[in-house]
Amino acid sequence: MGLKTGAAALRLSVLSAAAVAVAAAASAAALLVPSTARAQAAPAAAPVPQARPVKVALIESLSGAFANTGEAVYRNIYWAMERVNARGGVQLPPAAGGPRLLALERYDSKGQNEEALSALRAAIDDGAQVILQGNSSATAAVLIEAINKHNERDPGRRVIFLNYSAVDPILTNEKCSFWHFRFDAHADMRMAALMEVMREDKSLKSVYLIGQDYSFGQAVLREARKQLAAQRPDVAVVGDELHPVGRVKDFAPYAVKIKASGAQAVVTGNWGNDLTLLVKAAREVGYDGSFYTFYGNALGAPAAMGDAGIGKVVAVADWLPNVPGAQSEAFYQSFRTRFPKPQDDYVHMRMQLMVEALAQSIERAGSTDAVAVARQLENAQVQLSGQGGSMRAADHQFQQALVVGVMDKKGAPGVKFDVEGSGYGFRVVRQIPAAKAQQPHSCQMQRF
Repeated sequence: MGLKTGAAALRLSVLSAAAVAVAAAASAAALLVPSTARAQAAPAAAPVPQARPVKVALIESLSGAFANTGEAVYRNIYWAMERVNARGGVQLPPAAGGPRLLALERYDSKGQNEEALSALRAAIDDGAQVILQGNSSATAAVLIEAINKHNERDPGRRVIFLNYSAVDPILTNEKCSFWHFRFDAHADMRMAALMEVMREDKSLKSVYLIGQDYSFGQAVLREARKQLAAQRPDVAVVGDELHPVGRVKDFAPYAVKIKASGAQAVVTGNWGNDLTLLVKAAREVGYDGSFYTFYGNALGAPAAMGDAGIGKVVAVADWLPNVPGAQSEAFYQSFRTRFPKPQDDYVHMRMQLMVEALAQSIERAGSTDAVAVARQLENAQVQLSGQGGSMRAADHQFQQALVVGVMDKKGAPGVKFDVEGSGYGFRVVRQIPAAKAQQPHSCQMQRF
């Protein structure tokens, strides 16, 4: 198959339905995949659904500065869909065509909104019924608007949008949509979780706020100022700045300013290389303060910080590999067995729950009709490996527990697993139940 171009989007095509049937017969975990991924042989095969698959389009940065984040998402979704397809796909009644496999297609947004919109058009033309995206709230916002318009103009080809990482609060508030469902905690929820730890650090007297200059980064800094003023008025904000997204190659000037400010801690929502390069630069200039982060637990950040990050890098997430419990441990180890390369070690529970919620909702709808599935997604409740959550129908914001972890060496108490073979992992220091993590909303949704 290989790469093919169209509508200004690079994408990998799915295998034909016939090829999928062959692949499924060879593997109990079969999935419609690009030809660059090889099916793993298995001694026994699950029954193979013969109906055409449910097409799911992943629109992400698969090239450029944030390609590593896009590929990490792809592995998570790929694995989640393997699990669904291994049990025979989504179970629909004979009148709806019977069992259906989930088929994943990749579309490269190249980190650009216009490319993402081109990818959306291409995906719909290719028959996609579900759109997945998350890395960039700005991109999510334009996709929501485009999908709203498309679904109104072309009701025969409506699609739903599942968001796993775009966490600007506005997406489930002012811009909330019946077609959009967010499975990650939004920025205000994540900041409140970090404040659980910052509130107790009485030695903390000064912070430096830095973020990416777009809607999400701006939202993080805005909420940080708000929550610090409310909960830690004794903490001085000694720096507050935004930088271009994905274009800064050398963060040394920023790191020098952070060090010179005397800040005891940095608060940032940076993700991908914008975070890794920032913490690496901070280490190189000798900054010894703490980092309160949204995404400091992966994608090279722990390795970049090294020993300097022990006890100082704090990350908030929906789940971490060192969450206590046998089920959680088994879940993580099964992912590492599936993707054993250290650089592939980036697993998200929320993405697994998202795919499970999609499969559940299609089955409960008894159809792949977008309206019917969306109505079921509004009330989705899913559990997996001891974790779970539920969708809030009022604003389509998934409600789940959050955890906060602190970086430490592998083998230290509470740190059985490290990150990406770095020798550093995250010890869970706070578990916040879903009921406490939830936030009010201002969504006024037009329903269908």
